[in-house]
Amino acid sequence: MMYAARGSAADEITSEELAGLVNEALAGVAGARKVIALPPDITRFHSRAGAITDLVHGLLGGRLAAVLPALGTHAPMTPAEIATMYPGTPASLFQVHDWRVDPLEFARIPASYVREVGGGVVDYDYPVMASRKLVEDGYDAIVSIGQVVPHEVVGMANHAKNIFVGTGGKESIDKSHFLGAAYGMERMMGRADTPVRRLFDKALELAGGKLPPILWILTVMGRSGDGRLVMKGFFAGDDNECFAQAAALSRLVNIDQLEGPIDKAVVWLDPAEFRSTWLGNKAVYRTRMAMADGGELVVMAPGLAHFGEDPGIDALIRRYGYRPSATIRPLAREREDLAASLSARARGGSRSPTPRGRASRRKRSRA
Repeated sequence: MMYAARGSAADEITSEELAGLVNEALAGVAGARKVIALPPDITRFHSRAGAITDLVHGLLGGRLAAVLPALGTHAPMTPAEIATMYPGTPASLFQVHDWRVDPLEFARIPASYVREVGGGVVDYDYPVMASRKLVEDGYDAIVSIGQVVPHEVVGMANHAKNIFVGTGGKESIDKSHFLGAAYGMERMMGRADTPVRRLFDKALELAGGKLPPILWILTVMGRSGDGRLVMKGFFAGDDNECFAQAAALSRLVNIDQLEGPIDKAVVWLDPAEFRSTWLGNKAVYRTRMAMADGGELVVMAPGLAHFGEDPGIDALIRRYGYRPSATIRPLAREREDLAASLSARARGGSRSPTPRGRASRRKRSRA
């Protein structure tokens, strides 16, 4: 059911209004005595998840027993990042997710299902994996916090992705990323119903009885008429309806429809957020469908220090570079290290559509 819902393309939710909405949302964990929060890391600083987590702590007090940032393959947050993003939540509550060590496997989705939802682009099963902390540390409820925004792997970020990627394991993250890459980013970006989303929904169905009850708190951010970044939507519930409403609003406010192709685009990557090409490649994902054939994309990334957030993936990208799908797939069959990392293969070379993607000459999408 829904516990709080507000949002429209014209809305601007103030800090005072946000506090009231979070208070309404926490009716979803009213009976829980020991709660764990799953917010994003510093790469989603602008989601307002930091403010929401601080409000959750203020309202729940000692009932909020832990905060586990949904890192996925990202680097752990530093003490300075925690203090910046979560100034009102004690640093002692924060835990670190290690995607190579921490996850438990709850079930396996058969290859026949993965093959069906993906239209035959891959042929493997999928392990339903999430952090053992969620089930072994005695929590009565999970509060999953994050932003719904167009995403290159799943179509629209968040909801079940926060569990199965944010606290997922190597095999599950590898396989979901590669399914998205093989299916094609242009076929998914900005869509709520995609092969990877169906995979996560099935995973949630299979793991639901083993995980504590989950309260989803989802935001939608957008620009005001004068260019300020504001909260356009807040949706909280314990089922899929909150995601459906947030995704519909995000599609309205986070995708620009252009009258013609872009001949030259300059993208600035904030050094406080983007220190790797793993994340910085969003400059490509979110513009390529709008770029003209032969257009020029200039990416300014003063904080760039790594290729991968994870040291192992960073080493693979340094070794093999970024290559077209037609090159990387045969190479992966020959090299054991590359074959063992579907995530690196997905980021290093995926399906290569025509440069103009799937947007028409008249209307170009930019997420």
